[in-house]
Amino acid sequence: MPDTTTRKRLRTLLSIPQESGLPPPRATGIDVSDKGDFVLETLSLELNDREPVPAYFLKPKAGAPSGPTILYNHSHGGNYRRGKDEVLYGADYLQAEPYGAVLAKLGFNVLCFDAWCFGDRRAKTESETFKRMLWHGEVLWGKMVGDALRAVDYLATRPEVDPGRIAVLGMSMGGTLSWWTAALDPRIAACVDLCAMTDYHTLDRLGSHDRHGVYYYVPGLLDEFSTADIVSLIAPRWHLSLCGNSDALTPAEGFRLIDEPVRAAYETLGHPERWSLRTAPGAHFETASMRAQALAFLKEHL
Repeated sequence: MPDTTTRKRLRTLLSIPQESGLPPPRATGIDVSDKGDFVLETLSLELNDREPVPAYFLKPKAGAPSGPTILYNHSHGGNYRRGKDEVLYGADYLQAEPYGAVLAKLGFNVLCFDAWCFGDRRAKTESETFKRMLWHGEVLWGKMVGDALRAVDYLATRPEVDPGRIAVLGMSMGGTLSWWTAALDPRIAACVDLCAMTDYHTLDRLGSHDRHGVYYYVPGLLDEFSTADIVSLIAPRWHLSLCGNSDALTPAEGFRLIDEPVRAAYETLGHPERWSLRTAPGAHFETASMRAQALAFLKEHL
């Protein structure tokens, strides 16, 4: 199935319109503050037709006039209050220094927004939101991915952002959102996901469905697509996936089912070196090695 046809079918399953019909995303500035190495903008973004999306944009003081930019997708972790604050303050399963400060010091712009049901969008619970959307023929994961795609639209409008140098990065739910966004949007130049590369069919066979929240599930997806089918859409762009061998949310026995067909897709396009699924001892947390590899990858390829 050609990539364009596959993306269209995935958007249908996700209940994301092929053409949004929405005006270009706009931002309302809430606050601007000096954080030493970077300027922090607090924003309200118009990414969908339902509700405003609170966001942070970090702009390095030493950055280029039009530089590389990271769309940082926050994790889940059962902490609905944290949301976009993860990029500023981190999480207990991430390395100590928050990604926002680290990336800004390296010269990257960073955008992070509250996903549905998180941060300042937590008025409705994840369960309530999922059920209501399902009743109306919509999918919560599709709404999450849809906001991320529109966030890329927004980044492309900012003068500080080089539209050819946009990457996605995230841990767990944020990592999954990153590789889905990269698969559906060819504008993404590079993707780094941590503790997020789950072979869906392996998870299903093991009966490990409750390892993930309800947001994770898309009706009919497994009847048509594997994880490898979706991830292969990122080829031949740069993609680094970092996983723990003892992470029950990403069963290790499923890694080969992803790695082999994705590697074949990259080889067919002449760039096998641009795909890497790296595993190491560990469970569902970012190790020091993962952090070092992620940053080195972004510095080299963005």
